[in-house]
Amino acid sequence: MEKLLIIFLHSSLLISVIYGYNVPAIFVFGDSIFDAGNNHYNKNCTAQADFPPYGSTFFHHPTGRFTNGRTVADFICQFIGIPLQKPFLEAHLEFMNGTRKDYPSNGINFASAGSGVLRATNQDSGVTSIQVQLQQFQALVEQRHIDRKLIQQSIILFESGSNDIFAYFDPFGTPTLTPDAYVRSMLMEVGKFIDQIYKLGASRIAIFSLGPVGCVPARVLLPRTPVTKCYGKMNKMVKNYNMGLEGLVNGIPIKYPGAFGVFGEIYRTIQIFRANPKRYDCDTAGFADVNNACCGDGTLGGFLQCGKEGYTICKNPNEYLFWDFFHPSERTYKLITKALWAGRHTRIRPVNLKTLANMTLPPR
Repeated sequence: MEKLLIIFLHSSLLISVIYGYNVPAIFVFGDSIFDAGNNHYNKNCTAQADFPPYGSTFFHHPTGRFTNGRTVADFICQFIGIPLQKPFLEAHLEFMNGTRKDYPSNGINFASAGSGVLRATNQDSGVTSIQVQLQQFQALVEQRHIDRKLIQQSIILFESGSNDIFAYFDPFGTPTLTPDAYVRSMLMEVGKFIDQIYKLGASRIAIFSLGPVGCVPARVLLPRTPVTKCYGKMNKMVKNYNMGLEGLVNGIPIKYPGAFGVFGEIYRTIQIFRANPKRYDCDTAGFADVNNACCGDGTLGGFLQCGKEGYTICKNPNEYLFWDFFHPSERTYKLITKALWAGRHTRIRPVNLKTLANMTLPPR
C-alpha cells in the first residue's frame, strides 16, 4: 500500500507526496553548468567545448558539455530514471530535416554556455541568453510541440548568473551600476523568467544558487585577483544574488497558485567540499585538489581553456574539484546532485529533489 503524506505550505497549497517518481520530463535552462551541447549546434557561438578532452570520462567523446562527463542535469535524470535531455538546437535540427517527427517527450535542454540572466552578457560570443532560451521554449508550447499537461508534470531546472557576475569584473568594461544595483537587475530578470515559465504551465521549479564564482581558477585572468584565496568581492556579489534567488523561490507558492519551488544551495555545498576535501563524504575518497583545474595551463590551470593548444591534464579528474578553469569535474557534479537529490534543509529547501519528484500537485 502506497504511503501518502499530506503537506500544507503557506496555508494555500495542498500537495500530496506519493512515493514513486512522477516526472516524465525535465526542461533545463541556464549556462555552461547545464549546457548539453547547444553551443555546438550554434555555429555563430565561440564558447565551445566540442573538442577533446571534454567528455572523455563518461561519454568518451566531446558532447558540448563543459566537463569531462555528466552534468547535474544529467545526474538528476538518471536518479529519476528518464533519458538525458537533448539540446534544443539538436532536436530542432532533427525535426526540421525530418529525421524525427516531433520534439522529445522526456524534456529539452535549452542551456547555453557563457550566457547570463542579462541579455548583454557575452552576446559578442554568440551565446543564447536566458530570455532567448525562454522564447525557444515558448515557441514550442505555442506551436503545440510541447503539451502544457506535460509541462505541469515536469520539473523546470534553472541555474544562471555566474557569467553576469564574472563579466562585472571584466577589466575591459566599465560598470555603470553599483554591485548591489547590478544584482538587483539580475534578480529582476530571474523574476520575469519565473513569471513566464509559470504562465507556460510550469508547476515544479528548481532554482539553483550559484557556486563560489570567486574561487574558480579563471579568476587569475582578472587583474589584481588573489591566487592563494578566493576573490572576496566577487563572492560577495554571488552571495547577495543567491539570497535574492531564495527570496524569489520562497514567493513561488504565494504568487503562483498551484506551483512549488525549491532552492538548491550549491554555494554552501561546494564550500563544504573546499573546507573539508578529505572528509566531507564518508562513502568515497575526498578531493586531492580543490583549487587547481585538472585541465588547463598556467597559475591554478586558469590561464588556458582545457583542450586548447598547450594545455596539460591531470592523471585522475576524480581527484579534482575543478575540471577546467571555470567548471567542476563530473565527480563534483555527481556529489552536488546527491546533495540536491536527497540532502537535508542545509543543502536544498524547503524539500529535496527526491521529494519534489514524488509530488503530485493539484491541477491548475
